[in-house]
Amino acid sequence: MTYIENNKKESGCVFCNAQAREDNAENLIAFRGNHAYVILNRFPYTSGHLMVIPFVHISNLEELNAETRAEMMELTSRCTTILRETYRTQSFNVGVNIGEAAGAGVLGHVHIHIVPRWAGDTNFMSSVGETRVLPEALEDTYTRIKAAFEQR
Repeated sequence: MTYIENNKKESGCVFCNAQAREDNAENLIAFRGNHAYVILNRFPYTSGHLMVIPFVHISNLEELNAETRAEMMELTSRCTTILRETYRTQSFNVGVNIGEAAGAGVLGHVHIHIVPRWAGDTNFMSSVGETRVLPEALEDTYTRIKAAFEQR
């Protein structure tokens, strides 16, 4: 309830705003590279739903320089490794939604989603109730993911 009651619409780009803040459980940034960073999705499909985001505010992949694209892919791979080790993830959905017609939630700042999946992880709550149930608080997920990045 605290999140719902205190949720105020912030101005500007949520990803640019997050990267300007100190890394902690409030901004959910688990790791910063040279050109991109890893952040937990504030509205996750499953526990451990991560995103890789470039520091530059650009809306599509082709406008990013080669170094940024390469680091984003390396971070995506690192995320899958960490999620396998931390959550015993069986599979992943990895994707990029570019543009409104593709379902991008943040239109102006391209990002890669890494969604951990397990056999049978779709249940009646998401199928019938259109509600997601997460077995872990977002702050706890942040603590686990951040620690895993620090150990690797």
